[in-house]
Amino acid sequence: MEGSASHGLGQWVEKVVERTKKIGRDDPRRIIHAFKVGLALTLVSLFYYFKPLYDGFGVNAMWAVLTVVVVFEFSVGATLGKGFNRMMATLLAGGLGAGAHRLATLTGRSGEPVLIAIFVFIIAAIVTFARFYPAMKARYDYGLLIFILTFSLVSVSGYRDSQVLKMAKERLMTIMVGSCTTILVCVCICPVWIGQDLHNLIADNMEKLGNFLEGFGGEYFQESENDESNNDKSFLQDYRSILTCKNSEETMANLAKWEPCHGRFRFRHPWKQYLKIGSLSRECAYKIEALNCYLNSNTTVQTSNIEMKRRVQESCTKIGKGTGKALKELGSTTRKMRRSRSADLYIISSKTAGEELKVQLRMTKLENADILEMVTVAAVASLLFDVVECTQKVAEAVYDLADLAGFKNTDAAVSPESNLVQVQPGSQHVITISE
Repeated sequence: MEGSASHGLGQWVEKVVERTKKIGRDDPRRIIHAFKVGLALTLVSLFYYFKPLYDGFGVNAMWAVLTVVVVFEFSVGATLGKGFNRMMATLLAGGLGAGAHRLATLTGRSGEPVLIAIFVFIIAAIVTFARFYPAMKARYDYGLLIFILTFSLVSVSGYRDSQVLKMAKERLMTIMVGSCTTILVCVCICPVWIGQDLHNLIADNMEKLGNFLEGFGGEYFQESENDESNNDKSFLQDYRSILTCKNSEETMANLAKWEPCHGRFRFRHPWKQYLKIGSLSRECAYKIEALNCYLNSNTTVQTSNIEMKRRVQESCTKIGKGTGKALKELGSTTRKMRRSRSADLYIISSKTAGEELKVQLRMTKLENADILEMVTVAAVASLLFDVVECTQKVAEAVYDLADLAGFKNTDAAVSPESNLVQVQPGSQHVITISE
């Protein structure tokens, strides 16, 4: 029994160690963040370790420790947002609570608790209702919560403690010290910029869409005997993460607004434009989800009318590859923060292939065609047309972002995959070298 128990404990410890290693490997910044939190807590603990500091603030020094625990977040934007909200809410609520206490004392000992209760009810009701406003909830929800808490504590505790102003002042000072310490450690030691993460996420999403579309033609038109393959097919599923990242993008954009200038992200960076690109990318991802259903359908493989699929294969493949390369190019230019309209060349190529596909569908003879296969091919073609339109919208949104964010211009460059010479808008010539 003891051997079995020790063996089970050993397995559990091994699993915990492996899971810990995996978390650290997935994002090494998490390890640094843990050390940063420990450092910040150690610094504010000096209020208790050194008697001169403790004598200045007393028991209220504990608020500095509590502030570090609740304010320190993984990213700079989240930490700045929480720190600012906590400091401002404490300042305003503390002053208002002290004022409410002072006003209530003028009514005498019997009327003081009644007036304080009325103030607490009115302020708590108004501020709580303000939390339902979307704009307030997105950026100031934590501050409004702390405002209610601080106002209630200061105004109510003042009924039993005549030193309410001193208490509010000491609490405010320790909270400001805790918040400032947290912000300094978060910003100065290996900062994690949530805006940079959002920027990379949007670029990654476009590239995931591009990878699927580039490989769609080969997967859809392959012969049944070639279905079994050991090749990596992860690109057929990667796009699905885009379908569920709306809340993450909105949260990251709201937090990024708190961050100061860093790198090429200047003050008042157009974070809302990233949300627009993300929304359009999800629209495209839903079309791709529908296309993926046809990849998983036996109808696309076991068909009695192979000739029809071969007739539209070239055009469909061109559309997929063209839109895929366009989205990957848009993702690359966004990641590198440079101006380039080279994606337009791929979009134009896709539109041309789309017109060819429409002609081929019109020329199909229905007498000899399998109706089920005809419907399937028409549905796939319709979805590809929609993907081209979505790609066009994404491209326009990326170009708007480049203008709003001041992306740098790039010189003319030759794309080795497409053999196209790319030049900037305003140039006199665009030279296309045929393959």
